[in-house]
Amino acid sequence: MARRILNRKDMRADFEAAERQKQDDDEEVVDEEAENDEDEEEEEGEESGEEVDEEDAGEEEVRPAKKRKAPAKEPKPKAKPRSRAAKVTRMKVVWGVFNNSNQRVAVYEYPKRKEADDHAARLTADKKSTHFVQPVKEPIEEKKET
Repeated sequence: MARRILNRKDMRADFEAAERQKQDDDEEVVDEEAENDEDEEEEEGEESGEEVDEEDAGEEEVRPAKKRKAPAKEPKPKAKPRSRAAKVTRMKVVWGVFNNSNQRVAVYEYPKRKEADDHAARLTADKKSTHFVQPVKEPIEEKKET
């Protein structure tokens, strides 16, 4: 069962709209808190000057405390991964004599192509199966000094 292809642009627009709405709500909460602070200051002034009736004391509004979000921390820049330099192995080309199963029968240095062709012809005549010559790359073995 195939699913409908999601439109990334629409999803991005929805996400950004939600983010804007969230920021607007946060700004309103900050504005309301500032207004509440001013209201409390006015109420304190009224209470000190007048007596409070028993009925008025029971009718005080209980407002739930709103949580403030901690300021967003700036993310640390990611450390650049160190790439290791690939070990460069030097290669040399040699001539390989192969049979029909692609098994290497003999190896000759690059300047000795004629000898490799002769060897392939001899094996083809003797064993009555096809042998051929093909260039092969091999790593150069470096001598370790001890």
